Amino acid sequence: MTERLSIFFLPLTIAMPCLLFMYAAFFRPAYFSSSDELATLLFLEILLAATWSYRARFFPVLLVVFLWAGMAVPLNAAWTSGRWLVLAVGAFAGLVVYLRDRQYSFRTFHLVALFCVVAAMVSAAVSAYPSLAFLKAMSLLLLFLYGSSGARLAVTGREASFFSILLLGCELLVYISAIAYFIFHSEIFGNPNSLGAVMGVVAAPILLWGILINERSTTRCRRTFAFALALLLLFSSYARAGIVAAVVSCVLMCVALRQYGLLLKGLGVALLLAAFVATVVPLHEQSPESLASVFLYKGHREDGILASRRPIWDETVSIIQEHPWLGSGFGTSPTSTEVVQQPGKFESLRDATREHGNSYLAITEWVGLTGDVPFFALLILTAVNVGRALAQIRRTGNVFSPTIPLAGVLAAGLVHAAFEDWLFAVGYYLCVLFWSLAFIMVDVLPPPSAAPAAQTATGAWANNFGAAALGR
Repeated sequence: MTERLSIFFLPLTIAMPCLLFMYAAFFRPAYFSSSDELATLLFLEILLAATWSYRARFFPVLLVVFLWAGMAVPLNAAWTSGRWLVLAVGAFAGLVVYLRDRQYSFRTFHLVALFCVVAAMVSAAVSAYPSLAFLKAMSLLLLFLYGSSGARLAVTGREASFFSILLLGCELLVYISAIAYFIFHSEIFGNPNSLGAVMGVVAAPILLWGILINERSTTRCRRTFAFALALLLLFSSYARAGIVAAVVSCVLMCVALRQYGLLLKGLGVALLLAAFVATVVPLHEQSPESLASVFLYKGHREDGILASRRPIWDETVSIIQEHPWLGSGFGTSPTSTEVVQQPGKFESLRDATREHGNSYLAITEWVGLTGDVPFFALLILTAVNVGRALAQIRRTGNVFSPTIPLAGVLAAGLVHAAFEDWLFAVGYYLCVLFWSLAFIMVDVLPPPSAAPAAQTATGAWANNFGAAALGR
């Protein structure tokens, strides 16, 4: 049945847009005189091209679409709705292609993810806004379905290409962000917390790995410059969660690789960059007493480090006490209004629900203590995979292993989620990237009971990736 479905799916995917285009060209030519219709046609063409070469193109297209929808840039409103179509096509097309290969495997991680979707659906039934909660639960289903199939297809058999593109994409994102913020003074991420999240959770660990894997002086200098720019952007956001996530991630990576000298140099450079930002772009008009005062306390030492989080956490805890077992509904809160969520900035979550200041408290409020079981089991499995990856890296010392950037991003994400509620906000681009990489980690990291031959095979393609990286 799977083989028959896969035979008809691709021709049908191609034939339907072609027929629609021919129909519009002959019977509705006025459609091509409107900018909205032309933009829709362009969007469908991009989606068709990405689906045609699914393994190589769809993952970058998905990330770009979600990133574009969440940034304060032209045409972002068009992608706000279009991203869900892209995610749906990616999920179902990925599932068909993945099952067609007949080499599929599903593990405990994927089963627990399925239970998370079930828990979200159950909580949606008791929500004060069931339609909104159900739609958000469906978005979680699409994300986990894509992670279980499409994201894995993007890596399997093309590891070197995938991680090279991911590294290059981080470089380009840092350069574009630096130009926007430092030259044009345009806050394209809309919110300092979002800027700190992107630079601290994604850019910093991936670019640090990029510095380690390349021995060419020119490429190493270029990536070091990009890494320094990422730190400047991170410190200029004054986002403490992003800074802490970057520090934890980079320290873990350096310790696992026994790069103690690089760690000390990096900490010294980071302190210099932080002092430079505090001097040139001060948070307050008055001069701070110290770096700790401006970055940890933001000039309010007397209130404590977590002064801005305590009232939000206390409110979340009180709502959990009111709905302890099944929660208030996935993605919804008793104080929410039924509007369509437009993620991309942490503060935008207040429109659909409200701010929680902690992803773990947020999911507990949404699905209750009963629904917490699969969600926290999934988080524990992710943390265990990160720990196993770091232990394997420390044992082998293979700097070219792609488990290094995966572990770095996932570790930073788990730390950052303790201070911001994006971990299960599917519309937010960081959520899409985090869970896609979490599902990829399951395949890249050999299971604990794997034979030495499996670990040897993993090391072999890691070395092949290293040779390709050095060749650049």
